[in-house]
Amino acid sequence: MSTYYSPLSTGEGLQSDMKAYEVALPVIPARDFRITDYGAKGDGVTDNTEVFRLAIAACAEAGGGRIIIPAGVWLTGPIVLRSRTELHTEAGALVTFSRHFEHYPLIASSFEGWQVVRCQSPIDGELLEDIAITGEGIWDGSGEAWRPVKRSKMTTSQWNRLVASGGVVERSDGDGNEEIWWPSASALEGGAIASRLHMEQVRELTAYEGVRDFLRPNMVSLRRCKRVLLDGPTFQNSPAWNLHPWASEHVTIRNVSVRNPWFSQNGDGLDIESCRYVVVERSVFDVGDDAICLKSGKDAEGRELGLPSEYITIRDCTVYHGHGGFVIGSEMSGGVRHVRVSDCTFIGTDIGLRFKSARGRGGVVEDIEIQRIYMKDIIMEAISFSFFYANLEGSARGSDLFQEISEETPVFRGIRISDVVCAGADTALLVSGLPEMPLDGLIIEGYNVTARNGVHCAHAKHLRIAGLNAQITEGSLIHLHQCRGAEVEGIRGRGADGRLLIVTGHESAGIVCREDDADEEGRQISIGPEVRSGVLIRR
Repeated sequence: MSTYYSPLSTGEGLQSDMKAYEVALPVIPARDFRITDYGAKGDGVTDNTEVFRLAIAACAEAGGGRIIIPAGVWLTGPIVLRSRTELHTEAGALVTFSRHFEHYPLIASSFEGWQVVRCQSPIDGELLEDIAITGEGIWDGSGEAWRPVKRSKMTTSQWNRLVASGGVVERSDGDGNEEIWWPSASALEGGAIASRLHMEQVRELTAYEGVRDFLRPNMVSLRRCKRVLLDGPTFQNSPAWNLHPWASEHVTIRNVSVRNPWFSQNGDGLDIESCRYVVVERSVFDVGDDAICLKSGKDAEGRELGLPSEYITIRDCTVYHGHGGFVIGSEMSGGVRHVRVSDCTFIGTDIGLRFKSARGRGGVVEDIEIQRIYMKDIIMEAISFSFFYANLEGSARGSDLFQEISEETPVFRGIRISDVVCAGADTALLVSGLPEMPLDGLIIEGYNVTARNGVHCAHAKHLRIAGLNAQITEGSLIHLHQCRGAEVEGIRGRGADGRLLIVTGHESAGIVCREDDADEEGRQISIGPEVRSGVLIRR
């Protein structure tokens, strides 16, 4: 049992109490079952699917224990876990999963926030207790057999080799500007068919047989499980997402390495969805999509299920390539709350801290505290809040057009980010909030950043930026648009255009600037003509 202390917000403002929450580790009997005792061969050719099944069955019937996988290359189909079972890979063990799609039965599963039919995951478990995957070995999902690949993400020689290997090529738009390789015609055509079946609420597995090639699985899928431990191994080359605990409790992930090719479609590292009591620590991610991501279902289905991700601690992790280092959304319809992130490093990530949603999602994200984050060479925004997500890479900018507030309106509030260093980014901070539901209660304190662009905040309220030290090469240092109740204090640096602060938008109100040297060279304040008089308050 591990106890983690975290200041959990007790209401509006900054008041908080220290609360403890316990993350229980699995309890697994000290009993070993070596797969070689059941006839397994680590030659990389022999199919060991039945051997894994027999060993796990014997372990479960004995009351639980460890399945020992020694050094070797172990080929297998999907592995279905049982309660009180630990898969332990010794140093030198490489478990590689079958490239034959027919080896993966269709099952009811979860993907991208919806309950859907998918191929069974290479490592699969549902309604289990006390399970673990440990050791120094490597789990390889053979994702290259499943994934579509965009030509724009490969060199010419790589693309030519891929096309020569088989499959089919799709031109993705009328102008033929992008080509996508698919492993088969069924995979290419399966997306539209699977989407139609899902919208029609067809749940019979047989209805999806014709699009099996499209229904690529997440590599590790653990659904409604309790007391889960992943400690030590490398998980790599997944067909889709890599690690996906869903609706599970007491999940500990530590000392793991998670790898997917940088170009891998849906190649997320870790997606924690609708889970509670989770710790992620001392792990490394280098993936093709979001690296460490919190989710809780999508749109009406996610709101109806109503399972938030909550009581989550993430610390001492490193992210290399990824669309986002630490991410919340965009599927967050069941809510995300009571999250603590600290002492993480992002190097070369597309976006560092990424919060994303869209109208239609609904849900509430609140009580998020992030501190001591270190970033270098961030390609886009170091910190991004974008609530106009359109399933595209990067942060979408919004507009000033209001829509009616409803249960479909996402809410983000009570988020505090402190002690951040970023050595190189395109944009220091982007906030693109909804006009009808601004980002509420964002606090940025102690932020040292070198970037091309400074701070751009639109549609935020109760915003505080303090202790910002920004070196930028283009534009103004801070631009606040349609912000209400914003405060800037302790700002160091100069706008490349000579302006410390720009305020625009006729809805702007209560902008407090506590800079004594405002209006000096390089630190001018500019107010848009549409801004009402008295909006800017200097103290």
